[in-house]
Amino acid sequence: MSTNPMDFCTSQLDGEVILRRNKKEKFEDPLTIHELMIETATKFPDLIALGTRKQNDWETVTYIEYYELCRKAAKSLLKLGLERFHGVGILGESCFEWFIINIASIFAGGISVAIYPKNSFQVCRFIAENSRANIFMVEDDWQLQKIFKVQSHLTHLKAIVQYKDKITKKSPNIYSWDEFIDLGVTISDEILDRSIDAQKPNQCCMLIYTMGTTGSPKAVMISHDNITWTVRAVLQSLPFTHPPDNPEILVSYLPLFLIPAQIFEVWLPISIAASVFIAEPEAMKVQESLLKILRQVRPTSFCGIPEVWQGLQEKLNTDQMASTILKRNIFIWAKKVGLRRSLNPDADAHVPVSFRVAKKLIFDKVRRNLGLDRCLQFLSSGAGLSREIQEFYLSFDIPLLQMYGLTECTGPHTVSTEKDLKLFSCGKAIMGSKSMVRRPDKEGIGEIYLWGRHLFMGYLNNEYKTKKTFDPKGWLHTGDMGILDEEGYLHITGRTEEIIITYQGEKIFPVPIEDMLKENIPIIHYAMIVGNQAKFLSALLTLKCEYDQDTGEPHSILTKEATKFCQKHNSKAVKVTDITNNQDPIIDAIIQKGINAINEKTDFESHKILKWKVLEKDFSVAGGELGPSMKMRRSHIIRLYQMTIAGFYI
Repeated sequence: MSTNPMDFCTSQLDGEVILRRNKKEKFEDPLTIHELMIETATKFPDLIALGTRKQNDWETVTYIEYYELCRKAAKSLLKLGLERFHGVGILGESCFEWFIINIASIFAGGISVAIYPKNSFQVCRFIAENSRANIFMVEDDWQLQKIFKVQSHLTHLKAIVQYKDKITKKSPNIYSWDEFIDLGVTISDEILDRSIDAQKPNQCCMLIYTMGTTGSPKAVMISHDNITWTVRAVLQSLPFTHPPDNPEILVSYLPLFLIPAQIFEVWLPISIAASVFIAEPEAMKVQESLLKILRQVRPTSFCGIPEVWQGLQEKLNTDQMASTILKRNIFIWAKKVGLRRSLNPDADAHVPVSFRVAKKLIFDKVRRNLGLDRCLQFLSSGAGLSREIQEFYLSFDIPLLQMYGLTECTGPHTVSTEKDLKLFSCGKAIMGSKSMVRRPDKEGIGEIYLWGRHLFMGYLNNEYKTKKTFDPKGWLHTGDMGILDEEGYLHITGRTEEIIITYQGEKIFPVPIEDMLKENIPIIHYAMIVGNQAKFLSALLTLKCEYDQDTGEPHSILTKEATKFCQKHNSKAVKVTDITNNQDPIIDAIIQKGINAINEKTDFESHKILKWKVLEKDFSVAGGELGPSMKMRRSHIIRLYQMTIAGFYI
């Protein structure tokens, strides 16, 4: 019996899909979110599930308390009138209440709708209307005011709950967290259980909105099975530990409106009964805040995005530069020993004495300084992890296990493990999924296609886009370009829209060049190569600078690391404006030297960077140059700096 390819997907919120089954899988039975959670709550009721900071101590809940809190909140949502397959918008930073609301929305038969906290009120209106949101959960008054501005347009909205801070002005159908959590006392267990029992693994339970460079956000429909299957597949590949012997201790700090963060900080921990300690929201912005919680919790596994790993790298470099000459020299020696050993682990039959000494003197101290001394695996999720960052950590005997995935495949698709590691690759497809490269060129580079039960259901209310995303056999085409080597390791080279076509029709992938720019010129924060249909390449460069902790806006003041770099080279620059418009010949010469080193690697004039400019402002999410996951929004940047780019080719 043949299956219609479109049975694998839908664009309707109440639609159901056929699961992509693989006969080789060890875990065929699909699960709902409730089944995933009740299994752990029943098996390990007294283990710590969540910890949140209260003044100078940690307040914790066990797995049975976690489960009961989610049920209690689900009853309150039903009391407020949440309808089946209608949205519950969650607008705010990650926190304890966020975890509860997210799961309770699903228990109650609604759709959890995670919203980027910095979205404008216009975008919030679109999401509310698109998801048919019955209820909005907002963090504070700032978020509440966004909903007030558009409330008259929201025909499905029944109530708003402000789950943090005191409500400044009481209005009808506006509830505090304490009021909300007690609302469902009149809803019986039987009513809630009927809602839970009606749910199927192949139905939607969550919407993740992805921001493109133009137009409205796309609503990625995620099913129960997408989440529960992905978690079990990842656990087949990555060696997370399990209770009762070795329960995992994890830190939650990544923004939970991103599906990879949810997989590793919400759903996977539930599956293995891990203890998750929730960081303050500023942990993503303020390095010291992240380091503080890492040192307090000392997680057993840690997942970072490239921006986080880069920030910790800068911290280590700053500490190194502030140390004595003797300590600095020991540091440099140890890094050389560590990198040599990491790049050639099989070169010596036994661990060299020099490596053991370096480990005791430096490597163990670095891990303690980062709060990662108990960490058994160091994961990196998201695009942009350069070879330079990976080699930096390898020099401290910290192998970053790179993963690849996207929202449309519920987060991870490939993972790397320490036992099955190919340096600088993104690893192999998780158990039960497959990768394929279509139309490879002579170097083996082609578009990456994915297959597995983690593939999303479709784009809500967008049948055309949904059908366009899948091929006739149900494979997802990603828009990413890469190589799948003979051993099954995936190597990403860039996205189709990133490819630069020279005036002679040659293809150039800008990301490796941009990584080399940042490696050769340590003061550079972001580099973007341009030159489509041109005779040569040009570069837009930003410098490492401080950021406003509240707004995320970049300042003109250089970071401490950047300032010390300038001082080391006899430059007096302390601000971006000291360097822009060719005001600092010393830094200009350093930048040009770094570019020359890259240009020497090619004989083609069209592949060389002949012009460049340091921009007056660093890229940021607040400025729109970066998306919520810190990726450059290239077409947006090109529009912003179209006059500058045009000036390169006059």
